[in-house]
Amino acid sequence: METIEQDILVDIQPRLVQANTGKRLANYLIDLVIFYLLFFVGAVALFVASPDTAEGSSSAANTLWLRLFAMLSYGLFMGLLEGIFRGRSIGKWITGTKVVNEDGSSISFSTALARGFSRIVPFEPLSAFGNPWHDKWNKTYVIDVRRSGLD
Repeated sequence: METIEQDILVDIQPRLVQANTGKRLANYLIDLVIFYLLFFVGAVALFVASPDTAEGSSSAANTLWLRLFAMLSYGLFMGLLEGIFRGRSIGKWITGTKVVNEDGSSISFSTALARGFSRIVPFEPLSAFGNPWHDKWNKTYVIDVRRSGLD
């Protein structure tokens, strides 16, 4: 009698379905709007608390520093969200998507931070038309949680 070996992990591990471009775009837009709302509220609070900080804020050097600060803040914001919420941001919660490693396992906090800071590379958003750089560089995928049966 011949024994048949079966990989039981195949039977219990769900088939992961990558999120489509529409959901990924929705994630990006939702998270970006929330980030800028929080950033604006923080800036207003700073200027109310210390009106002297608004003086001279229109110079080219200050504008450059503000842009750099905003970019770094966005990277940190996204990294912290995905790190704390195990691969999910506010946009991903709304659209039912999640970031996982290439093997389907949950991402680590350091991977989440690396993904967040990868997003601030110039022209990185243009890579979203293929496999986004922040996924490619960090060996991650965004999956559709509902279609993967992980709800």
